[in-house]
Amino acid sequence: MSFLWHGLTQAWHLIVTGDPYLRHLIWVTIKVVVVSTAVAIVVGLPIGLLLGLGNFPGRRLGMAVANAGLVLPPVVVGLVLSLLMFPAAPLGRFHLLFTLRGVYLAQILLALPIVVALSAAAVRAVPAGLLAQARALDASTAQVWALALREARLGIVAALIAAVGSALSEVGAVVLVGGNIEGSDQTLASATIEQVNAGHFADAAAIGIVLLGLIAVVIGVLTIIQQRDETSLTLFRSG
Repeated sequence: MSFLWHGLTQAWHLIVTGDPYLRHLIWVTIKVVVVSTAVAIVVGLPIGLLLGLGNFPGRRLGMAVANAGLVLPPVVVGLVLSLLMFPAAPLGRFHLLFTLRGVYLAQILLALPIVVALSAAAVRAVPAGLLAQARALDASTAQVWALALREARLGIVAALIAAVGSALSEVGAVVLVGGNIEGSDQTLASATIEQVNAGHFADAAAIGIVLLGLIAVVIGVLTIIQQRDETSLTLFRSG
């Protein structure tokens, strides 16, 4: 247990001294989280609304694909993407392998099914009578979608939390696609693996503690937002 205590003291030292290596890891991690989650929300939320509210051939297949993506091993996604990014492969022309842009793409593909599946499920849980009443009052499709989005916002925030958590903790795809290159595309999670492999257990514990702290802060803020939405939604419905 001594290395855990050493890790705690090392983590504190890295934080208070503003260690450049740690600052870069945090910055890269935040960029990966923000970019992948933002793109997944922008692209996945409309798809989730379409699957949740639509009634068209292929909707069940789309839901099945989105749900399957929830349990898709990230290391498999990373392996497939890395093979597609080799110079002679279809994506080779874009020079994504072992770059931060490649890591962005991998994380987007991992976050997208999370947003689609959870947002579609949240929309499907909205009372059908409420949406039917809106349609009976000649609400446009956009207005119905906006109403469903408002009523399902707790589930949408849950999808956001899950996507952010995935981006913060993911290792396999980052290592395979990005190469875990120090000073380039290495994140807090992948740096922890590197330090363990090098036998630097105290450093690994320090970086891991910082990662846990970042997760606690980010997820805590999103949870507070979700709880406030839940309170306001309850008051709105009771009123």
